[in-house]
This record gives sequence, structure tokens and C-alpha cells, in this order.
Amino acid sequence: MTDTSPDQPELIASELDPTEESSEDLSEDLAAEVAAEVATELAAQREASSRISDRAFGIILTILGAIAFVASMALSIEKYLKLVNPDHVASCSLNIFLDCSEAMASHQGAIFGFPNPYIGVAAFAVVTTVGVSMLAGAKYPKWFMIALLVGTTLGLAMIIFLIYTSIHVLQRLCPYCLVVWAMMFPLFWYQIVRGVQEHYLPASERVRAFIMRNRNVIWPLFYLAVILWIALGMGGTIVDYIQFG
Repeated sequence: MTDTSPDQPELIASELDPTEESSEDLSEDLAAEVAAEVATELAAQREASSRISDRAFGIILTILGAIAFVASMALSIEKYLKLVNPDHVASCSLNIFLDCSEAMASHQGAIFGFPNPYIGVAAFAVVTTVGVSMLAGAKYPKWFMIALLVGTTLGLAMIIFLIYTSIHVLQRLCPYCLVVWAMMFPLFWYQIVRGVQEHYLPASERVRAFIMRNRNVIWPLFYLAVILWIALGMGGTIVDYIQFG
């Protein structure tokens, strides 16, 4: 016969008690919610640590703009001295390969009918002024920052053309020009980073996270690309000069 003791129904009832199962589900939901909040907070902290603050961006614009401005001004002065005295030897004419005289005398050195350094003097003065004003607490609207990026992009396009001219046409490198080139690459890149960060440049979350995470790693690749370009374009000529004088 089957045992029908009075304790058996109570045991079965306790095993099927819905209150106990609800408590377990509530605990699991609470744990999942806490884990999600912790993950969100950690992600927010990582994003905050990778952001470029207004002050940091102002410092970048000020330093890069000021250095490029000084180089452009120096090249402008050399151009003036050359016009006054055709026999003037520029301070940036160091040897047969590092010589700014060839660049200043070429028609590529005055793309718009006047010396290119004058463009740099005006443009980098603007960049430096924007940087200093941001350090002082100025806030610029989105359209202004986009306009600054557009101007920088056009300037970078001009720089790339001049790099091509220097390597493949003139076979000379202008020292002051090299300084301007070196400032233009990070100046352009950090404006891209800032635009993606502030969402006035369209980018998916994956692309945005990649750029922010690697913002200090990618821009040196510009330098590597230019060095390789110079090596491929002028390496043979430099080696021949060293070997045969």
C-alpha cells in the first residue's frame, strides 16, 4: 500500500511553494541590475578618462599653432630677405638636401600668387588664438569647430601637395616646412578626435570607441608614412650623393 502519512502533503506543498521561487527570481534580477549598473559606471569612467577636455584641447591648439606660426614667420622673413637681396643665403639652407631656397624660388612656393608662408602666418595665428581663448574659458559653437576642421583639412591637403613637390620635383626638403608639416598632422588628427568625441562628426559607437582609445597612437603613423615616403622618393639620390659626392 502507498504511504499516506499526514506529513507528505506538507512536504509536497513546501516544494511547490511559489513564494520561494519568486524570492529567488527577485534576487537574480537584483544581481543582474547591480551588475549592469556597475558595468555602465565602469564604461562611463573609461570614456571620461579617454575624453579630451576643453583645457587639453586648448593646450594642443595653442602649442601646435604657435610652433607652426613661428616656423611660417621665419620662412616669410627669409623670403623677404631673399627678395631684398638675391644673394642672401637663407638660415634654413643647410646642405644640398636641406634647403628652403629651392622651395621659395619654385612656383609651387607661391601657389596662390604670393608666398605660401603668408598663408601659414595668418592661419596658424587663428589656431593659436582659438587655443588661447579656450584656455581662458571660451566655448565655441559646433559650426565654428567644423569650420576650423575644414580649414585644417584644406591646409593638410596643401601640405601633402608640397610634400610631393619637395620629394619628387625639387628633391629638397625645407627645414622650416618640415616643422609646419610636423605640426599639421597632430593638429588635424586631434580635431578629428574632438569632433567624434563631441558627436559633431558622424561615427558609429565602435568607430568612436576605437578612435578615442587609440587617439595617441594613430597620429604618429603620419610621421612614419612621411619618413617612408622620403626614403622611397629621395633615398636613392641621397645614397648616390654620399657615395659619389
